Formats: sequence, C-alpha cells, structure tokens
Amino acid sequence: MLIATSNRGKLREFAALLGPGFVLEDLAAHPEVTLPAEGSDYAANAAAKARAAALASGRPALADDSGIEVAALGGEPGPRSARYGGEGLDDAGRVLRLLDDLRARGAHASRAARFVCCAALALPSGELHSARGECAGRILDAPRGARGFGYDPVFAPEGDPRSLAELSEAEKNRISHRARALAALAPALAALRRPGA
Repeated sequence: MLIATSNRGKLREFAALLGPGFVLEDLAAHPEVTLPAEGSDYAANAAAKARAAALASGRPALADDSGIEVAALGGEPGPRSARYGGEGLDDAGRVLRLLDDLRARGAHASRAARFVCCAALALPSGELHSARGECAGRILDAPRGARGFGYDPVFAPEGDPRSLAELSEAEKNRISHRARALAALAPALAALRRPGA
C-alpha cells in the first residue's frame, strides 16, 4: 500500500498504527505520483491526495491531512499547520512561531487546542473510504520531549501533563488523532491486509 506522504515521521507512525500485514511505501518510491495542492479542508485534502496516489500508482493509497487547532488563534493553524509561518520553517521553527503568536495574545489567552486528522483510503477502482479523528489538549509554555514530530513537543493531551513528545510510541498511538482516524478505517483496511498477518 502506498502512503501518500514524503514525511518520514508520518510514515513511521502509519507503520506502527497499521501493524503487520502491510507492505508500505511512501512517495519516494513512486516518482510518478504528483499530489494536488492542499486547500483549507482536511477531508477534501486527504481524499484528493489518496485518489491522486492510487490513480497514478495503481495501488491502494492511504493519505491524511492533519493539523493543530488553537482556540486563542481562532482555530489556526489548522490545515495550514505544515506551512505555518512560511515554507522556510522546519518543525522547530513552526513550533516557535506558534508559541510566539500565542504569547502575543496575552497571558490569559486560552491554551486549549486539538489535533485533527482526516484519513482517506483510495483504491485504484475509484472506491474511497474516509474517517476523522481528534485529540483534545492544550499548548504548553515550551517544547518538551524528544519523540514524535511536528507540534508534538508543545501539545499535552487532555488529562496528561506530558507532551505528546514525552509519551512512548505505544502511549501516543492509543490516543492520537491519527490513531483514532485509522481505527475508524479499520474495516476497509482489513480487506487489504496480507492473509495470515
């Protein structure tokens, strides 16, 4: 199955969440695939990427669009999370930009936030399955932890003082937005699992 991403952290997370029974490849193995430009809707972005990847590769393709939504920032950066602050920033730079923008709202600004993931599974036949998952929590004052990727170091899930980057892979994969979206896609994914896996 093709995972329609070039993000190595996301590919590792998909592999852990899907478990055995799948041979996964990312876009590096499929230069024939060109993904469409992303818009402002998670579900539409995920579906467009999955369909484009399945059509070009002739393989089942799994894509997601995810982001972090911060209450005090009016739900930003949302679907623009990977491009927040401009194309020149890396994960650490985007995290710092988010913290700076939140501090600019004042000391009493709400730190409530949520991660959102819309996942889509497209088959070469044109069949499409999609699901949404969310993980509620809050933004921390500073990055903590060395695991995960993206905004994980500054996001503490509801009911836990630790950041997602401080959780073990197994702990994160029980509660994450991506885990919840893929769990909802489990029936469609089960049909693609290798026999005996």
